[in-house]
Amino acid sequence: MTTGPIGSVLVLTSRHDVTADVVLRILAERQVPVVRLDPGTDLHTGAALTATYRTGDQRGTLRTPTRELDLTEVRSVWTRRPSPYEGPPELGGQERRFAASQSLWGVGGVLASLPGAHYVNHPWNNRAAEYKPAQLAAAQRSGLSVPSTLITNDHEQAREFAAQHSGAVVYKPLWNTPYAIGGKAHQVWVREVRPHEITPAVAVCPHLFQAKVEKAFDVRLTAVGSRMFAVRIDSPDLDWRQRQSLMECSPIAVPARIARSVSAYLTTFRLVFGAFDFAVTPAGDWYFLECNPNGQWAWQPGPVTDSIGRAIADELQRASEHEPARAGKPPVTVQEDGDVPKPL
Repeated sequence: MTTGPIGSVLVLTSRHDVTADVVLRILAERQVPVVRLDPGTDLHTGAALTATYRTGDQRGTLRTPTRELDLTEVRSVWTRRPSPYEGPPELGGQERRFAASQSLWGVGGVLASLPGAHYVNHPWNNRAAEYKPAQLAAAQRSGLSVPSTLITNDHEQAREFAAQHSGAVVYKPLWNTPYAIGGKAHQVWVREVRPHEITPAVAVCPHLFQAKVEKAFDVRLTAVGSRMFAVRIDSPDLDWRQRQSLMECSPIAVPARIARSVSAYLTTFRLVFGAFDFAVTPAGDWYFLECNPNGQWAWQPGPVTDSIGRAIADELQRASEHEPARAGKPPVTVQEDGDVPKPL
């Protein structure tokens, strides 16, 4: 067994996370020590976590089959895509549910409270930033344009909202809840709705209805600290995620006013990373749609993916939250106010 060097990066993700592999290769090139852990599964297959708390002292140890890591020496934590805490598979019923709950509140609490560690992002900040109503409120406060939106479980209010907009209204889920029909997984995509399609079934749960933005194209803006990477997305679909094989992506400049507002948004939720989606009108107006605080990014063009990976690696190399990220060439042009976005 080897001992993890001082200043290790702790990466919390599943073993099949290929996006994490992009950053891990960069850290390996830089000879930065990394410990990869999937706490939802690895603690059932040989890993062990211990934490002690005394007046004026906090210590902890993570042991895996190959190494031992002093948790007080973790320089940064990357909360990527760890598996959910589901408990040991050999248990069943309430015993497994009990073990899963204890792991969530115990292991999750330990790994979210490492002294001096820089989090990208902190898991509790991620969770707070995942609520779409909170996203819309933060976007407004940050100076971003937001489409007219209604969240309700009152079908009469929903019908009235849809009727008041001369253009189309779209429905989108408030959370990407797993959904299956006949045992087959289905994705609930953003789609247009008409007033007559809205039924009393809306009362079952809150629904999000939003005025459709007559857009020229979409933008995915990935922010890592103060660095921003944006791509223009041209797709035949209302929801470009539906058929990604048909979309085209190209780097695009970020207007300065949007960059300022994105920075303010990140500050609101205390985020280091955020994946922002915008709809851009023919006049060049950017409308905020949502921000995934832990969104995927490795699907973008190779140079953009590489730049994002290196920016995340820079953040993870920081010794503390007060140390600035390493200086580097800006990955994307930031336009002055008044400029219309154009592909680079």
